[in-house]
Amino acid sequence: MTIVAARRYCGGKLIDPELRVDGAERCALPPHSFDWVGLAEPDAAQMELVRRQFGLHPLAVEDALNPMQMPKVEVYGPTLFIVTRTAAMQNGENIDYGQTALFLGKDFIVSVRFGSTRAHTELRTRLEADDERLAEGPDYVAHAIMDFVVDGYVPILEKLESGVIAIEERAIDSFPDPSTIRRIFRLRRQLRRFLRVIGPTDEMVEKLVQHDFPAIDPSARVWFRDVLDHVRRTLRRVNGLMETLASVVETASMLEQHRQGEMTRQLASWAAILAVPTAIAGIYGMNFDYMPELRIKGAYFAVWGVIVMICGGLYWRFRRIGWL
Repeated sequence: MTIVAARRYCGGKLIDPELRVDGAERCALPPHSFDWVGLAEPDAAQMELVRRQFGLHPLAVEDALNPMQMPKVEVYGPTLFIVTRTAAMQNGENIDYGQTALFLGKDFIVSVRFGSTRAHTELRTRLEADDERLAEGPDYVAHAIMDFVVDGYVPILEKLESGVIAIEERAIDSFPDPSTIRRIFRLRRQLRRFLRVIGPTDEMVEKLVQHDFPAIDPSARVWFRDVLDHVRRTLRRVNGLMETLASVVETASMLEQHRQGEMTRQLASWAAILAVPTAIAGIYGMNFDYMPELRIKGAYFAVWGVIVMICGGLYWRFRRIGWL
């Protein structure tokens, strides 16, 4: 069976580090006791044993085995079913998503992980070292697991932020090259997907804070409020990154339009300057019977003088108004 850990606690202390999970009916536990069972990538047969032992609803078990669920909270009799989505950065800037489902009862919590590389071993060790907190029961453990999942988003955002800041700084100096533009749109696609997958967590945790649910003590809501704050902070950072990328594209577009405008003005200025000798040469060089230079001494140099004066005046004027 793919059981990472199965343990029983009483008063916040570990009393059974190797709890047996075989589908047998559970006996009543002593007061202030609960079981914590963690599974990773279980199959249907393994989940069936857990379902029989803890009395889980078949529909909730079916959802737990489907790693494509959206974040949600559902009530099945005395059991609360919670789905959270995990995320991890893999292969550069690609984000891989997983799922952690929680079955929460008055005296047990079952976690089912799919696609998550972050095991709960470190979290379990930390909680077992704090008897006072662990004594609060499985609802506190549920909060800790959800907070652990949300904290896993932070390294992803930090890496994405560093990339976005680098793109923003380069975009100020010059128009992004095609590879940078492709990276910008890849990042925006990743962030949109992140919001689509993780975004419903906000609404889900808000329900845990505002409504009464079985297996969650009213005094435990303050812990879920802390998770809600972390979730909203994460979503604000994601929205900020999307706005930054949008402003990078807009700024780069404005800079490119400005650069093209300068080039257009320069080309128009030179075209106007070159139009003067072109027009004079077109008229002066026609096939006349009598060329001015043949009858008037110095006419050739006079025409050149006129061309230079007009072109020089235009050049000075365009330089003065900033076109050249």
